[in-house]
Amino acid sequence: MSRIPFHDLQIALQNGELKLKGQFILGSNYTFLVDVHYENKTYPAVYKPSRGEQPLWDFPESTLALREVAAYIVSEALGFHFVPFTTLRADGPHGSGSLQQYIEYDPEYHYFNFSDEDKAKLMPVVLFDMLVNNADRKGSHVFFDTDSHKLWAIDHGICFHEYDKLRTVIWDFAGEPIPDDLLSCISHLSSNQSLLTDLQPYLSPREIAALKSRAKALTASKVFPRPPQGRRSFPYPPV
Repeated sequence: MSRIPFHDLQIALQNGELKLKGQFILGSNYTFLVDVHYENKTYPAVYKPSRGEQPLWDFPESTLALREVAAYIVSEALGFHFVPFTTLRADGPHGSGSLQQYIEYDPEYHYFNFSDEDKAKLMPVVLFDMLVNNADRKGSHVFFDTDSHKLWAIDHGICFHEYDKLRTVIWDFAGEPIPDDLLSCISHLSSNQSLLTDLQPYLSPREIAALKSRAKALTASKVFPRPPQGRRSFPYPPV
């Protein structure tokens, strides 16, 4: 697929007509591949309707799509830019849901068979997951696109819980110092009023407060945490 100007993609996903193309059968929630038609152009995207979410005992119902959008907002605000463009569409074929830019990649190349060089690039993703309290970072949720080998991270529906829920396969940097350039990305998050305002339609006040607290804690510790004791720290299944 030829490179699309980001502004055009953004406008198209926010306003284009959605046509179902297929369903992703892996995963517990309904997820669809759609074509977005806008101004005589077609853009592939991933649509996750809220009504297709399986209820979770520890997350409020029908909030996973909102959290997908919140993750994109945080990634952009921090300058990480590895969450594909994600927006909320109230007029989806199956009702309101998240709509995310589709990225072409090799599904056979994931965290568990990354080269050492590519694994070394995951440090910002690890920091992001700790910040947003990602409860489901599987090995297939990070990949490199087939166009420019750019790093991407997806599937953030169960993030931002106010209580510690971090579950990830990427503990490679546990106990290591967080580099200064990454610390600078999160050091002002708690005072970034524009970001906090942008998150209000998608997260509860307590979840936003918890996000601020995690940013402060990571900035103060300056170290990547180790896996927590006394609870499961890896997702299942891991891929």
